[in-house]
Amino acid sequence: MPRYRVIFLPPNEEVTVERGTSLLEAASTARISIKNLCGGDGICGRCKMIVKEGDVSGDVSPKLTREEIRKGFVLACMTYVQSDVTVEIPRETLAKEKVKADRDAERFSFFDQEVTLEGADPFPLVKKVYVELSAPTLANNTADHERLFDILCKEIGVCKMQTGLKIIKILPQILRDNNFRITATVGLRREIAEIMNVEGGNTEDANYIIAVDIGTTTIVAHLIDVNTVRTLDAQACFNSQSIYGREVTRRMITAEKKGDNELQKMLIQDINLLIENLANQNSVNLKDINAVVCAGNTAMGHFLLGLPVENIRRFPYVATSVDPPPLRAAEVEIEINPRGLLYSLPGISAWVGSDVTAGILATGLHRREETSLLVDIGTNGETVIGNSEWIVSSSASAGPALEGASLSCGMQAEQGAIEKFYIEDGAIGYKTIGDSPPKGICGSGIIDLVKVLLQTDVINRSGNFVENGVHSFEEIENKRSFILIPSDKTRTGKPIYVTESDIENIITAKAAIYAAMKILVKRLDMSFDDIDRFYIAGAFGNFINIESAIAIGLIPNLRRDKINYAGNTSIKGAKIAALYKDAFLQIDDIRRKTTYYDLMGAPDYVDEFKKAMFIPHTDIDEFISSAH
Repeated sequence: MPRYRVIFLPPNEEVTVERGTSLLEAASTARISIKNLCGGDGICGRCKMIVKEGDVSGDVSPKLTREEIRKGFVLACMTYVQSDVTVEIPRETLAKEKVKADRDAERFSFFDQEVTLEGADPFPLVKKVYVELSAPTLANNTADHERLFDILCKEIGVCKMQTGLKIIKILPQILRDNNFRITATVGLRREIAEIMNVEGGNTEDANYIIAVDIGTTTIVAHLIDVNTVRTLDAQACFNSQSIYGREVTRRMITAEKKGDNELQKMLIQDINLLIENLANQNSVNLKDINAVVCAGNTAMGHFLLGLPVENIRRFPYVATSVDPPPLRAAEVEIEINPRGLLYSLPGISAWVGSDVTAGILATGLHRREETSLLVDIGTNGETVIGNSEWIVSSSASAGPALEGASLSCGMQAEQGAIEKFYIEDGAIGYKTIGDSPPKGICGSGIIDLVKVLLQTDVINRSGNFVENGVHSFEEIENKRSFILIPSDKTRTGKPIYVTESDIENIITAKAAIYAAMKILVKRLDMSFDDIDRFYIAGAFGNFINIESAIAIGLIPNLRRDKINYAGNTSIKGAKIAALYKDAFLQIDDIRRKTTYYDLMGAPDYVDEFKKAMFIPHTDIDEFISSAH
């Protein structure tokens, strides 16, 4: 197959690809992130580029105007390389650049320096232990390997150990070169410990672990100093896999077509980028990072390890593994200490992953007598209800609408995204991230938007526009639209608007999540009033306005003192597991203890879903009866 050069201007990056590669894929190969919400199906029309030189093939997109076509505009996802090509990328097409980490994603990297596990002392998954052995004599001529085992057993309290042949071979020389004073790096593999490395002298001070939340939209990494049990720094970037779709299902379909390696490669590159930046900014040597602990939904866990994903989305929805063993990070090309370990925390089912078990661990709901409900508001809409006696989980396919995708003017939570809508003097006001000129609407703003549109009688409870003569509507791309911000006040020079189909997508997403919670509560012969603590999890969840979420029927109308922002419980749980052996063992118990309830088998789920397809709900009394 012939290969051709593709030059992107800006950022003046060049890559070589096979003939027939789409410009969108070529841009991804060049590590250029393109605004693309539909996963390369030519639906969103946001991946516009201008072909300056060279031959390409592909259909003309109806998303392009005649003027754009005349100027050489194409959609990158529908245009294929046929020769050496030079392409110009318009500013509005660039989603972000990963020169370091995404600046726009930094809002998701907030962290607590310390995490604790009640009733437990820190015992990290990887420890460095300095030991001084006495020199062997005729009276004490125990083999070097066994003598090291014996002293480490006393030091760390773990007596089941294993060692690789490489370490056994180098041990005699290191012992004798350093007067029998060495540092052993010991990693836990469940109940068995492994001597991962031995170094001369005392190197205990240099020992770090990376905790990672592998989100469908955003990847977050925290750098942990094992000795101080403190988080030193955090970084985040948008998941590069998004060029294949904002929904995880689209990415699984792509993996089936292209193979699992492509999606894995993109994910590993993102993780390595974050690790490299954290190491550089904190003067940490990569060889001193001895473990990576990851949590994420089941599909992301599969992409991380390069596991086949096709059975996750097909009946009867079977994962390849929800509890993979610790393995060498180098096996998946994560760039830390070559003998460093990769821990993928256990999940529950094909659709409830380790981000949920980590969330259960982080909130501690599995230890309390009172009943808690944990909901992760995102594309999968996972819900957990339980206490110290029992835990039940489910997953609702909400789609990406609540995160900005699939909407006419939706976007990721980056500079210029509208994150808040409100009513001021009878008019609709807004606030953007960074107080920049508006470019579109992100997740938290979308939830506010539905509330204010209802309050100002732009829409009715069904989500349809109200033709009352007060508001005017326009046809934009053959869709009846309500303009929120005129083109002369936006950064792009185009109006920011909402359509009835946009509102329908939002209502559908919120209905799926609310119906899932309602079904679980019903199956347990409970009501929402029986919930003692209600946790909203996820980095996105931290920015949701609770009153808006209740007003549109996304979450139940509970007493406000019961509702808690739990933050990014996926990364919190990963950090707790990384620093506390008890938690690492406990999270496996959580997995075994948690029952997965498949909503597809619930005969009344469709009825509950239909009831929730109104704002806030068909049974409006559910949202006006609870005390604040």
